[in-house]
Amino acid sequence: MTKSASDLFPDHDGATPSTARAGAAHATGILPAHAIRALVKDQQIWGTREIEDNQVQPASLDLRLGQTAYRLRASFLPGPKSSVMEKVEAFSYHKIDLSEGAVLETGCVYLVPLMEALALSERTSASANPKSSTGRLDVFTRLITDHGSEFDQVEAGYKGHLYLEISPRSFSVLVRAGSRLSQIRFRRGQPTHTDIELRTLHEQERLVDDAVADIDGGLGLSVDLKGDGETGLIGYRAKRHSGLIDVDLRDGYETLDFWEPIYARADGALVLDPNEFYILASREAVHVPATHAAEMVPYNPLVGEFRVHYAGFFDPGFGARSAGGAGSRGVLEVRSHDVPFILEHGQTIGRLLYERLTDAPTELYGQGIGSSYQKQGLKLSKHFRTP
Repeated sequence: MTKSASDLFPDHDGATPSTARAGAAHATGILPAHAIRALVKDQQIWGTREIEDNQVQPASLDLRLGQTAYRLRASFLPGPKSSVMEKVEAFSYHKIDLSEGAVLETGCVYLVPLMEALALSERTSASANPKSSTGRLDVFTRLITDHGSEFDQVEAGYKGHLYLEISPRSFSVLVRAGSRLSQIRFRRGQPTHTDIELRTLHEQERLVDDAVADIDGGLGLSVDLKGDGETGLIGYRAKRHSGLIDVDLRDGYETLDFWEPIYARADGALVLDPNEFYILASREAVHVPATHAAEMVPYNPLVGEFRVHYAGFFDPGFGARSAGGAGSRGVLEVRSHDVPFILEHGQTIGRLLYERLTDAPTELYGQGIGSSYQKQGLKLSKHFRTP
């Protein structure tokens, strides 16, 4: 007999004893690592395999692929009347066993039930994004929930399983059960964010190395097209028809087998070719203080035919001098759609939204937790050897 969600997930109410002991300074905000561990302890987060401690990042949780992938005819959202697996039965071509690893091919859409599941309180919601390394491989991922009407969003009080849509764009990838392609961030309440608050935070913490920050619906980041002073390197463009990439293999591939280096021009411009994928860097060094987390959002598409392809999380401590990250720049994953588009040095290309944590984190990005991109400049994903 199939159990309902109410049978599988006991109800939870409000703050639990362990989260109360965390001593939250704010009633609303992003949950830091110790509060995420409290959710695991209280079974508001659980898994088909035990949640590993190293899945917990300073303000997010890495999500693991389950044992099975489904090749889909098309992407979908289940909507309020359907579960994800009901849609999979209607739209899937075949089932793929991930227990020993399997190849996900470019141009195809896959759906993978994740090992993690949720039984959140009515005060707690969540949002998801690809991990930085996933986005830099041009692997498009989106989280889906049962009866959900939005990608990457988990409603407050959700009790159910989690699923990941995966679509490799530039490179076919080898994945397996347990591979981590996405991460989830938990939020209490619905805190507001204003540019006035962001300006005050910049005055206190110097969020970018410019004295005057571009703050208008978030903190603006511009593109660096002058590049390295010695080499002139400004970015990389993904090569078509490259080899296979194992998502769990670090420093395993030669950069030039997969990427074409791009160098600065005298006019400080770069023509984006339609549907090509570029890795570029922000002109500004970014700082996320310990009190906050940040999320990069795509720039307004009405401004041009390009966009930062993936939104991404910036954990507390990214770029912080105290965490060894002074000078960390934002890496930009960029596409142009339909027509060629000219980018110019210093052109705004994305915005960071800052959101406070409920209380002080016990660990920061980069502080002995194996963070891959602290103090980064222009940097490909961790799969590639430094050229």
